[in-house]
Amino acid sequence: MTDLLLERLCQRLGHRFERRDLLELALTHRSHGSRNNERLEFLGDSILGFTIGAALFEKFPEGREGQLSRLRAQLVSGETLAKLAREMEIGDCLRLGEGEMKSGGFRRASILADAVEALIGAIYLDAGLEAARERVLAWFASRLQNLSLETAKDPKTRLQEWLQARQKPLPEYKVVEIAGAEHAQQFVVECRVSGLAQPVRGEASSRRNAEKAAATEAYNRLTGQG
Repeated sequence: MTDLLLERLCQRLGHRFERRDLLELALTHRSHGSRNNERLEFLGDSILGFTIGAALFEKFPEGREGQLSRLRAQLVSGETLAKLAREMEIGDCLRLGEGEMKSGGFRRASILADAVEALIGAIYLDAGLEAARERVLAWFASRLQNLSLETAKDPKTRLQEWLQARQKPLPEYKVVEIAGAEHAQQFVVECRVSGLAQPVRGEASSRRNAEKAAATEAYNRLTGQG
């Protein structure tokens, strides 16, 4: 991993690390060795959940607990984090084991999502809670701005209601891939829907969540948000 590659990543992240070792650790997948980003991921997940939860609490003073919880779940989902990672080109900087490199691990949604959480944890250790919080809010700014309480509905319900209102057939979901060890499986689901020429895909650690991710992507494309 070159200095130039890391420097460009820091520019995209909006944070210059005082401790380069934290940045490198956040980008190191467990397949690379025993010293990896899993602990930073745990830390970053906690900061991410709190920061997004507080932002939603402020944005929707009339929102009910269930609505806010669903919105938070959507924003911090593996699918959303993986998209964020792709936007910031984090995959280009990951340190992976040989097997993951050969199988395209730098494109895998679960690995990308974990790296985003690990980077949040690394920024916290490097510069404190306020710095980590500011970066999270900056990364999620457009997604937070586009939210409404309407989007708090279950993604599959929202997509179904949108199609029914236009007298279109209901979506069809199909598992097209199951990867990973039994204790850490990743499901890939295709969603076929009237109005889209090609099926869309969602990936998650359960079939149900993969279907939700695919439904979200289908809805966003149908409504011009994707």
